[in-house]
Amino acid sequence: MLAGAVGLRADAQAAVLVLVVVIALVFDYTNGFHDAANAIATAVSTRALTPRVALLMAAVMNMLGALLGVEVAKTVSEVITPPDGLHGLTVIAAGVLGAITWNLITWYFGLPSSSSHALIGGVVGAGLASSSSINWTSVVDKVAVPMVVSPVVGFVLAYLVMVAILWIFRRSHPGRVGRRFRIAQTMSAASLALGHGLQDAQKTMGIIVLALVTTGHSDGTSVPTWVIVACAGALSLGTYAGGWRIMRTLGRKVIEVDPPKGFAAEATASLVLYVTAFFWHAPISTTHTITSAIMGVGATKRLAAVRWGMAGNIVLAWILTMPAAAAVAAVVYALVHFFGA
Repeated sequence: MLAGAVGLRADAQAAVLVLVVVIALVFDYTNGFHDAANAIATAVSTRALTPRVALLMAAVMNMLGALLGVEVAKTVSEVITPPDGLHGLTVIAAGVLGAITWNLITWYFGLPSSSSHALIGGVVGAGLASSSSINWTSVVDKVAVPMVVSPVVGFVLAYLVMVAILWIFRRSHPGRVGRRFRIAQTMSAASLALGHGLQDAQKTMGIIVLALVTTGHSDGTSVPTWVIVACAGALSLGTYAGGWRIMRTLGRKVIEVDPPKGFAAEATASLVLYVTAFFWHAPISTTHTITSAIMGVGATKRLAAVRWGMAGNIVLAWILTMPAAAAVAAVVYALVHFFGA
């Protein structure tokens, strides 16, 4: 009898583990179509690339970027320490469902919020609701601080890059400059898509590793190859599905983007993504970084060139993302735990 009960519990745990992996990959997919606009909105709005070509390029570069490292994944997997077994899997599933819900809400309204911070917020919210151990040092140092610093750096650096471009090409023919930067934008958009894959696919890898550690299938020191490939594939498929609502917001509603501005914003955002992933191991927001960079290049024309009303709505979504996803995750955890008890 005892052996049978243990076997049934093991089977149930395995089934829930598979469900958690599927939910995590669904999040990865929503992350792809939610954040597809990050890499290609400016390139599409300046006609450097057609929408379908841009999406295909972004999907391929997302896939390649996801294969470049796992340090960000390890950071995400260390945010909370949930209970072992089925209870721990419930906590993780609730956190990811909270992030998916917030992604869908902001996608519907066309607001470029952060999938990264939705995921961290969801996991922390479920952790608080379940009284799990939360690594607040990691949350502050690797999430909260970069959340504030990366948009500021993106804005200032993009502003300076754009000022340099304006000065270097001040005597050049505008039409000729525009054509050259339209070509350069294909490279800067590809670079940004690579950085998006490097950052965002790893976050889902971290969640799956956390689930594997919770059930004793991993010690957390490495990321299995199948996890890397699955997360890269889900993100790429989601990216190719497109995120037209958010693309319109980034490409048209914040500033009027021309090829030099698009190149400056994309190149700057790419640099910030690479530095934080490889040297800080921090899961920063691709959305925050490119949006602030777009604002930065727009401010070189005049402050009024930035549509600050729309920018204010975006910043409000940024502020609400972590607590909103945390609240949804806490409710999901409470419901699942109540009915499962």
